[in-house]
Amino acid sequence: MALRVQILMYDGVEEQDFIGPRDVLGHAAQAGGAQVETALVRPSAGGEVTCFFGTRVVVPSAWEPTGADLLIVPGGGDLLIHDADVHRDLVRAQQAGVVVAGVCTGVLVLSAAGLTKGRPCTTHHLGKADLAAQGGKVIDARVVDDGDLVTAGGVTSGIDLALWMVTRECGASVAARVESVMEYEQRGVVWRRES
Repeated sequence: MALRVQILMYDGVEEQDFIGPRDVLGHAAQAGGAQVETALVRPSAGGEVTCFFGTRVVVPSAWEPTGADLLIVPGGGDLLIHDADVHRDLVRAQQAGVVVAGVCTGVLVLSAAGLTKGRPCTTHHLGKADLAAQGGKVIDARVVDDGDLVTAGGVTSGIDLALWMVTRECGASVAARVESVMEYEQRGVVWRRES
């Protein structure tokens, strides 16, 4: 069975926050031999988004909150932080069994939806105080895996989050093949709750 991944796109999204994970997941499907299906999605309908540095990306599909096994919310602008509909759908996705992951300030969107309150999490170093003030238990790690909530630090940590999710869901050998193709080795600590 394939791992179904959605990456939530919106105007102002930081390019590296979404393209790093997209690259890792694409290589997992091709070079790694894993069954991974990745889709870029928008909250309301397909269409074009303008990223943080002006890159324009055509996003083919609308986000279906229960239509994936893993949802990645990249950081960037604060557009989604104030979007009550997105917050409601994030909660609905997690309640339906979707693993919700945030990269960089995308974690603050998860926080605005109430998903990080009282839970171990991390974000970009400039956002950690806000995350803690909003009730998150901030952990000093590059990736924090709390089961159905996985968070990562700033910008390039999205690559490490995706490699970790490939390791967790598809196996270490697949992740190792992806690292070899990308000529990149996972950085930093992955924090996991002890069972």
